[in-house]
Amino acid sequence: MDDSNKHVTQQRKDEIVQQILGLIDTNHNGVIDRDEFVSFIDEKHQTLPDVGTGPGHHGDDEYEYEIHHWEKYHDENTKLEDLTHPEDIEHFKKHEEMELEEERLEKLSKQSIVEENIPAKFRRN
Repeated sequence: MDDSNKHVTQQRKDEIVQQILGLIDTNHNGVIDRDEFVSFIDEKHQTLPDVGTGPGHHGDDEYEYEIHHWEKYHDENTKLEDLTHPEDIEHFKKHEEMELEEERLEKLSKQSIVEENIPAKFRRN
């Protein structure tokens, strides 16, 4: 669901699912249960492959930014004016966009009627 996956086709997503099931689903029922996952990780000491999608292999994009950029170029003494790298700008721009969207949705939730949600055929010209 990450923005970096927009280009991944449904066919490729299905291939990835089959690849992962092939690695972990030992009883071949199409479901990975807890025992199969624990066996894969703890007993066989395997890890999931990097299939080249998503923000990274550590976590969500927030965590990826933290460990791959912030820890490399910044520290606890970094000031707001020091955040000038393209990665910083993109990261905080995304936060601003998320905050604006939250404000927009909050405003809409307070309206008893949201005109944008009324189908065109019911509107007066």
